Amino acid sequence: MAGAASAASSAVSIRGLVKAFGDKVAVDGLSLDIPAGSFYGLVGPNGAGKTTTIMMMTGLLKPDAGDIAVLGMPVWPDPDAVKRRIGLMPDSTQIFDRLTGRQLLVYAGMLRGMDRGETVRRADDLLTAFDLTEAADKMVVEYSAGMTKKICLATAMIHSPRLLVLDEPFESVDPVSSANIRDLLAEYAASGGTVLISSHVMAMVEKMCTHVAVIDHGHVVAAGTVDEVAAGEDLEDRFLELVGGRREAARLAWLDGAADPDGGDSRSGSADR
Repeated sequence: MAGAASAASSAVSIRGLVKAFGDKVAVDGLSLDIPAGSFYGLVGPNGAGKTTTIMMMTGLLKPDAGDIAVLGMPVWPDPDAVKRRIGLMPDSTQIFDRLTGRQLLVYAGMLRGMDRGETVRRADDLLTAFDLTEAADKMVVEYSAGMTKKICLATAMIHSPRLLVLDEPFESVDPVSSANIRDLLAEYAASGGTVLISSHVMAMVEKMCTHVAVIDHGHVVAAGTVDEVAAGEDLEDRFLELVGGRREAARLAWLDGAADPDGGDSRSGSADR
């Protein structure tokens, strides 16, 4: 009964999730509850299973075993119904970058079945919020990396989803824009929405998120509020304790910042030349 109560109060509830690619087990019996209204960070080393978990959660990849419910709806009997309630930030390689920024947003909204007039109004609001008004009528292929990241995030938000799933949303985004996006996401979460962010930037997760889960080798090694997981330490230090892999810096005999590339030693000073 406790598990059922937990699932009912969760934006995402995962039980015993498994996914293998040949002999490689990417997700190994993963279980996790993401509370509704939380700002949730999903962290782990490369290859830990984060992206695979997100793809199964959002209906893009079918699990080998396990159950996933999003906003109380099982994902795999009808993934399309669940997708309508999720805003998934696309990768920059997955968008139609020969459209203008405005066209891309309107297209994203109308794909969701929105009225064209409302879609255009929301597109204009998002372009303003992400400081993209001047670039609204330029093709996305001409955008910088940071601008492309912002338009991808805007496409995930235009239909006002109940769950936002964002993979490294601040990568390549300048500090001012990052601060504005954080404020927008915090306001969204405060209104009752749930934000799930996958990131490698521990300082950002510690500052923004209310909850965090650490994934390693396809399963959860720690989950809870940020304070619970950090356990009185800096989150990055705690993360390194949980996943291991930290080692002494490699010492390469030939890597000498003071050596002269012509064979001498620059430390001898100009008087020796």
